[in-house]
Amino acid sequence: MKIADILDNKGSTVHTVLPWLTVAEVVERLGRHGIGAVLVCDENHAIQGIVSERDIVRALRKHGAQLLTMPVSEVMTRYVQTAGPDETVAHAMARMTAGRYRHLPVLEHGKLVGMVSIGDLVKHRVREMELETGVLRDALISRY
Repeated sequence: MKIADILDNKGSTVHTVLPWLTVAEVVERLGRHGIGAVLVCDENHAIQGIVSERDIVRALRKHGAQLLTMPVSEVMTRYVQTAGPDETVAHAMARMTAGRYRHLPVLEHGKLVGMVSIGDLVKHRVREMELETGVLRDALISRY
């Protein structure tokens, strides 16, 4: 199964913010949309970084309440791993687990076409395993 299959079900919506927005504005957006991360892009839609709830919590520990007035560019993760739509779910899961990141923007020919989370991949894998279990159970029952 490929990342494109997950995007077919999930959709291609990706939430982005500009680097000069404050952390408070980003926190509000994360909460309003019920998401765990946003991409930080410049005005040409080029990815500059990613900021997750985890980034914000770590920055809060370091900067305290003044964090909320800082630009998100000060707390974002600058090196963003990406995937292509043809990457397998298993490979993406392995990379995300090894790199300890939870969100993976999907690029096709350099264009942002979606974003998947580790939760999306796990959910998909659980459904695959349930299907495999059902097929094996049916095959076993049909033998008797």
